Amino acid sequence: MADNKENGTALKKLSTGKVWCFAVGQFGWSVLAALISSWLVNYYQPDKTAIEDGQTLFLPEGRVIFGILTILGAITAFGRVFDAVTDPLVASASDKCKSKDGRRIPFMRAAAVPFALCCILTFWSPVNGTSWINAAFLFVVITLFYLFMTMYCTPYNALIPELGTDQRTRMAISTAISFTFIAGTAVAYVAPVIWGFFEGFLPRVTSIRLTFTVLSLIGLVCMFVPVFTIREKDYVNVTPSEGTALHSLGATFRNRDFRIFVASDIAYFLGITMFQTALPFFVTSLLKLEEGMSTVYFVLMTALSVLFYIPINKLTRILGKRKLILIAFVIFTVSFLYTAAFGESLPIPPTVQGYLLCVLASPAMAIFGILPQAVVADIAECDAIDTKEERAGMFYAARTFAFKLGQSIAMLMVTAFATIGADTGLGYRITALAAAAVCVLGGVLFFFYNEKKVYAKILKKN
Repeated sequence: MADNKENGTALKKLSTGKVWCFAVGQFGWSVLAALISSWLVNYYQPDKTAIEDGQTLFLPEGRVIFGILTILGAITAFGRVFDAVTDPLVASASDKCKSKDGRRIPFMRAAAVPFALCCILTFWSPVNGTSWINAAFLFVVITLFYLFMTMYCTPYNALIPELGTDQRTRMAISTAISFTFIAGTAVAYVAPVIWGFFEGFLPRVTSIRLTFTVLSLIGLVCMFVPVFTIREKDYVNVTPSEGTALHSLGATFRNRDFRIFVASDIAYFLGITMFQTALPFFVTSLLKLEEGMSTVYFVLMTALSVLFYIPINKLTRILGKRKLILIAFVIFTVSFLYTAAFGESLPIPPTVQGYLLCVLASPAMAIFGILPQAVVADIAECDAIDTKEERAGMFYAARTFAFKLGQSIAMLMVTAFATIGADTGLGYRITALAAAAVCVLGGVLFFFYNEKKVYAKILKKN
């Protein structure tokens, strides 16, 4: 095993086996994140089909506030705002951590159990029916869910540039965690198949709760894999930063290329979360298909995207990350516009319409799954060269903030749009059009990212 030298200490190079041990943690937290992003709205604000199948309404009737904002949307939005405050605090604490076990692993170990527990409790409302108690309970649990998600994900992501000490290892990590992220999200999308099995002998709500509990426990076990298989100090020897959270956050956002990336990333997460959250409704309300077809489509889209992993890695060496990400924005824009036209307006059988969407969107899923994490690692390394400060945690906290901000705005928009023309599906068409619009914005913003400058500084150092 090859070693490198850093601060006079011989460090191990991350093996392929350890890369996958690290990536399993991403599978774990992506299962939990996808359960919330994909099924929270479906569970608490069900459409007519789900209600007819026995879905209980847990939040108070008259759920629309100020004409557009639902109780569910307000709860998730507050959780994200709270999360936005904790992101830099957790990042700063992780960057400054002086534990004998490293700067990142101790946070991941502490956060895993409460993270999974909050995901489970999100769907176990204390009152079996419509009640403000359920709304208050959901408010507390969702807020804690996002807190513990930050405590696990921000240190986890900060390990990417620290474990990936060269471009080859960094791309290997980015590819592996992309695969496990998509796989974890796909597992969450299999939920209707699982609860459909349980519905053979249990009520619908009980079946859904049991399904989410089992999947959350699987996620928990996977989140522990990198915690107990990777000794951080064997691979990373970085001096903890000393600045305050506010100073570190300000220094991070002084980086022009990072500001461009984060703005573009918010648009990406806004668009993709709107699409993923509304996918079950696209299937049932626009295509008039069975609920379980949303699982079929997402799993197929995931499987097809994996086929692009090797080509994307090869194309990255030729075209660079920037061009491929711009291409992905175009693909998603076209895919979402196509989704907005779902139904009788297209001279194609409804089932085939869904299959065509899978083929169309899968390359962009693969590109966004692999490359953005590597872009953040590049920017963090370049910034460390310029400033002489190791603040990878803060860079990934800002990226996590983009992820959560995009998701929270998406939740607000989807829950609001869903109230428009509920019987005709108009609100879901508006959702798809809005997702396309923000992808156009994201592509325009990312066009100004200066990849050549970032690469030049990294190559000069190495």
